[in-house]
Amino acid sequence: MPYEAEISAIARIHSDFPCKFGIPRQSGIVPELTARIVFEPQFRDVNAVRGLEGFSHIWLIWQFSEALMSSWSPTVRPPRLGGNERMGVFATRSPFRPNSLGLSCVKLERVELDGEDAPAIVVSGADLMDGTPIFDIKPYVPYADSHPEAVSGFAPDSGESERLKVEIPAALLPLVPDEKLAALRAVLSADPRPRYHSDPGRIYGLPFAGLDVRFSVSDGVLTVTGIVPLGKGENQ
Repeated sequence: MPYEAEISAIARIHSDFPCKFGIPRQSGIVPELTARIVFEPQFRDVNAVRGLEGFSHIWLIWQFSEALMSSWSPTVRPPRLGGNERMGVFATRSPFRPNSLGLSCVKLERVELDGEDAPAIVVSGADLMDGTPIFDIKPYVPYADSHPEAVSGFAPDSGESERLKVEIPAALLPLVPDEKLAALRAVLSADPRPRYHSDPGRIYGLPFAGLDVRFSVSDGVLTVTGIVPLGKGENQ
């Protein structure tokens, strides 16, 4: 008989992304992003994080909660390959997996031991949507987890060569909180569009930190065309 087990979320992460669009393709691509991990009440015990502050990075095991399926496919179409070529699901990081589990390595900024929801964990470089359930947290150990000689198959590029130049008109800058501006620029420079999109006339909307950021991309330059509070139209 196939083995089955039930697992429960131990925490949820709170980030600036209310939906999937614009989330970095991998953790660590946008180190300017910060997020906060809040434990579920039954796991909210300071003893559970004792010693964690001694590590610089941690692993998060989480669920693609917006990609749950009743069945699974052995092949998927990776966006990196233009969405036209199929690869085995276990040769990709696609969210459409049998158990819908994700794995991210993030930088540990601090462990908060005081406050109503303590302990809480602040991390940077996360690639998770706001409210994503976390199933486990493990410390990153360099000698065991780092393999510089590793080969990356059909995804060898780090993504750094794909950075876009970001132009935000001066009139729109005051609409972005100062503490969010650097992260927004970094998210935009990483090109939030699907990899197979290249229409320079298309206007995209990126929900980020309570804002709807409108932009277009042409010749390697991303131009922000409008910024409004989420839920409001540009003409309001």
